[in-house]
Amino acid sequence: MPVFETASEEQTIALGEELARQLPRRCVVLLIGNLGAGKTTLAKGIVKGLGAASPDEVSSPTFTLIHEYGERVYHIDLYRIETEREVRTLGLEEILDRDAVILVEWGERFPHLWPPGHLEIRLETVGDARRITLP
Repeated sequence: MPVFETASEEQTIALGEELARQLPRRCVVLLIGNLGAGKTTLAKGIVKGLGAASPDEVSSPTFTLIHEYGERVYHIDLYRIETEREVRTLGLEEILDRDAVILVEWGERFPHLWPPGHLEIRLETVGDARRITLP
């Protein structure tokens, strides 16, 4: 598994842009890591790399739960969701049927919801840096 280290927000965004070029047109990507690990920052780069929005337009969907960028990029944050039943009320099944890149923070809490072949990117802090492990 490829492992990258980034030392700044700019480097994490740049890595996300590079990753975006390698993603299939339709996929689910779980961004896995503790609070402050850089999940949303990496999402900013992926969204930018897909041409859906600038990094300044991408924010954590912790309170809104789902952000849609363009017609084919979704950014979902399940941090505040407690049960799988709550997740199902979000209309996730409809989103999963779309021809889109779906970025999910805290999705590992609900492993049965994701289609086979979903991707998992793991992020962790190491001192002042971020370690990002790709599938």
